[in-house]
Amino acid sequence: MKISVITPSLNQDKYIERTILSVLNQRGDFELEYIIVDGVSTDNTLDIIEKYKDGLTWISEKDRGQSDAINKGFSMASGELLAWLNSDDTYEPDALAEVAERYKKLMFKWCFGDCRIINENDQEMRKLITRYKIMESRQYSYRRLLSKDFISQPAVFFTREVYQEIGPLDQNCEYSMDYDYWLRIGKKYTPHYINKFLANFRWHAESKNSRNFKKAAYETYLTAKRHATSQNKYPIFRHYLHYKTLSLLYRFL
Repeated sequence: MKISVITPSLNQDKYIERTILSVLNQRGDFELEYIIVDGVSTDNTLDIIEKYKDGLTWISEKDRGQSDAINKGFSMASGELLAWLNSDDTYEPDALAEVAERYKKLMFKWCFGDCRIINENDQEMRKLITRYKIMESRQYSYRRLLSKDFISQPAVFFTREVYQEIGPLDQNCEYSMDYDYWLRIGKKYTPHYINKFLANFRWHAESKNSRNFKKAAYETYLTAKRHATSQNKYPIFRHYLHYKTLSLLYRFL
């Protein structure tokens, strides 16, 4: 079986080599297809990608943002399982082997695992937030997902069939394209939860979410509200409270 991983990229020469190596160093009973879609970086990103050209496919051209780049990558991909890993995040060793083994046994539509938060130097941080997300993940339900976004994007995988059915990422979502996608898939399919660390999400001063955490949290709330039905109003009220709490918490952190 083949797993296709997409990395959208723009001026991430500080981190992208660690991202690339975390993908290319994966080993297991699967075929890897790695595609980097760059938005015409002007730093040393392209030179770094070129070093690893024998192990991946890449393009560099203007795009309409992160979601557009990811969608371009998925249109190029040929794997049974799809995922995207942003150019400052990393996979844990043997993450793809774990996903491949679970898929062969269970043939899930989509899955997600645990994800650490790391800083610029790959050191784990905000462990309480990680524990909180793991607790929520163990109790997954669609109703719970509407009330808060506890699924970490780097640790999600879904089938090609699901992508073809659900469609591309919404380019109108600047921050919450991943959460919007989980809600779209979750309406039809319950995910398989892997209670193991599969990836690392990097929190640093230059990242889009860290610079605009309040705006990102509010967009996430609006995304949940858009997907709610008349029977799911209570989770949306909880999500609003969660958004307010999250805004205060991240400002303090």
